[in-house]
Amino acid sequence: MTVVLDRGRLVDAMETQATIGSTEDGGLHRLALTDADKAARDWFVDQLRELDLTVRIDEFGNVFGRRPGTDPDADPVLVGSHLDSQPNGGIYDGQLGVVAALELLRTLRDEQRETAHPIEIVNWTNEEGSRFQPGLQGSGVWSGEFDLQAEYERTDRDGVRLLDELERIGYRGDAPAEPAEEYEAYYELHIEQGPYLEESGSDVGVVTGVVGLSWGEVTFSGEANHAGSTPMHLRYDASVPAAELLVNIRRLPGALGERTVGTVGSVAVEPDSINIIPETATVTWDVRDPSDDVLDRAIDRLSEEARAAAVREGVEHEVEETARTASVEFDDRCVETVQHVADEFGYETLRLLSGGNHDASHLTDVCDTGMVFAVSEDGKSHTPQEYTSWDDCYRAANTVANAVLATATTDA
Repeated sequence: MTVVLDRGRLVDAMETQATIGSTEDGGLHRLALTDADKAARDWFVDQLRELDLTVRIDEFGNVFGRRPGTDPDADPVLVGSHLDSQPNGGIYDGQLGVVAALELLRTLRDEQRETAHPIEIVNWTNEEGSRFQPGLQGSGVWSGEFDLQAEYERTDRDGVRLLDELERIGYRGDAPAEPAEEYEAYYELHIEQGPYLEESGSDVGVVTGVVGLSWGEVTFSGEANHAGSTPMHLRYDASVPAAELLVNIRRLPGALGERTVGTVGSVAVEPDSINIIPETATVTWDVRDPSDDVLDRAIDRLSEEARAAAVREGVEHEVEETARTASVEFDDRCVETVQHVADEFGYETLRLLSGGNHDASHLTDVCDTGMVFAVSEDGKSHTPQEYTSWDDCYRAANTVANAVLATATTDA
């Protein structure tokens, strides 16, 4: 009982959403709860209403559209991803997952197909975590991982509060930000954001789980002074240990594990003037590994290296982990459903862990969960050069659509 999606309609919808917040170099700048994000949400809601779905917006701005099932006792199958983007990111990222889910529902409407289970589509609030941290915020609140009131109080770099922006764009809904019932399963389609599918010659990825992640920052506090008249032996330069830590985070993975990765994505110094010795310097970290034990060792080592660097320069330091997600394994039933569907289509597959974190990580606490990956050319993502061919988009969309359909047509 497969469905074959309309390739042209899928591409048209992808190209339409990509115009909202588009950049001159072909990328996408659609940060969470900005005007561009509001426009994308408005477009999404219009599509849901065109499909005569029941639209629900919860108090954290997660947007759901529900197609009823024939069995009143059957739990809904949830499918979706996110529409927000990184700063000057790419047009595929989570957007493909939302558009593929829309195309599934359009196809079911066109073919007048019924399912025993209801099917819900979702756009999660602030998956990226670029403007407000942490990422995966909407799914984190909805799944009970994050506290609603605490996340409302998050601010961006300009001190703007998340709750105020949610209300400003009109997407603080009335529905509770929590599951109101049991869910049968959740499926998510995403681009791989890595090189493994392309290197193996695979058509789609069957995702078996997600690596663990730690985000945090180290702030070094020294003493501001004149850059020209202060002797070197009397300096307490906060940027020096920050620079040491940056290099050590880059070297950290080689000492811990084959799949460990470490990144410094942001460095800030104050007063940030060419002729003033920096008084404070802040270095962020993003460390990931499939093993939670390895991740613990990485943060312990990172913290010790920060302490040693601060001592050498004679400055103070503070270490704060701002986000932590444990590694997860997806349910065998969902993994095997994705595999079976891909085999039925004749697609070459690769089973792999996700190096990027996704809303699906939080959904494992709610229901059985599975993911599909589309090929990322050259493994690039979070950049305007992010690229997945329309053929690869189409193959992955057919896979996730039929995984949802197979689950939604089973008996409750």
